Amino acid sequence: MRIFSGVLAAVLIAAAGAVCAGDGSVRYASPQAAFEQGLGAYKAGYYEIAIPALEEAAAKGAELNKFFAEFYLARIYSDNDSAFTDHGKAYSLFQKFVDGNADVDPDDGQRAPFVAKALIALAGYLRDGVTEIGLQADPERAVDYLQHAATFFGDKDAQFELAKVYLGGLGTGEDVKRGMHYLSVLTEEGYPGAQAYLADLYWRGRYVKKDERRALALIRMAVENAPKHERIWIEDIYQNIFCGASQGTRQQADGMVARWRKLFSHPSPAGDRMGLGAELQPQRACGDGEILDIGRDPTGTMPPASVQGSATGFGFRETGKR
Repeated sequence: MRIFSGVLAAVLIAAAGAVCAGDGSVRYASPQAAFEQGLGAYKAGYYEIAIPALEEAAAKGAELNKFFAEFYLARIYSDNDSAFTDHGKAYSLFQKFVDGNADVDPDDGQRAPFVAKALIALAGYLRDGVTEIGLQADPERAVDYLQHAATFFGDKDAQFELAKVYLGGLGTGEDVKRGMHYLSVLTEEGYPGAQAYLADLYWRGRYVKKDERRALALIRMAVENAPKHERIWIEDIYQNIFCGASQGTRQQADGMVARWRKLFSHPSPAGDRMGLGAELQPQRACGDGEILDIGRDPTGTMPPASVQGSATGFGFRETGKR
């Protein structure tokens, strides 16, 4: 999040059709103008301009603008890298947002994905609690929110979080089965986090028969398309598996990856990469000094349908039954 100088902020406010009143508040030409300025400032990371504009849109805007303004306000306060971080306020805003949109149709492509993401945010707060407002941890309620987002809205992030919940503790056999089902389906759909998590399970032989070749091939697929905010932990797994794998295992994994790419990969549109090239990242190495060649997607975003698979392709659908 970037901090403006007062002069620059005033210039941008004026350019957006808003004026500063004598009491220091900002007045907007219309609720629509406030929404447009707030959303633009949010996307650019200028939260000090986004907040009052989005508050204006949330209070006076048209129904759909009000919907998005409320969501992005909550996102601003939940941002740990922001000077405006306020998790108590974020929790309250997300809860109000979810309560006010409980009747959203899961087929509503405009609204449903945002309600699902708000449910995931609430689940995170309920899992750990929010000390600022005295909110105690409530893991069961957190799981309820994730299940709603995962099943009713079909949100992949929620499905992945549920998989980790089911596989992360001393759950029942049914919990493990559910977790592996989500993980396997997401893996076949090209979800990098699930591919990395499943790779780690294959490497350690947990819940599945140990398979170092499949583990390395999976983590290769994951690391190449990992979004920026997931790269550190996914590359940690890649480093552990690659450095521990023999040359024979590496060659066999190369063959698997080549087949998977040929069968299931779909190149992203040329415009997605913007011609910027890969961003600089710390170079990784094994304990013996061998440098890791990590193939990253330079956009930091997974291409659409990057690895679409089927039970006959990756062969993970029966994983949880072993």
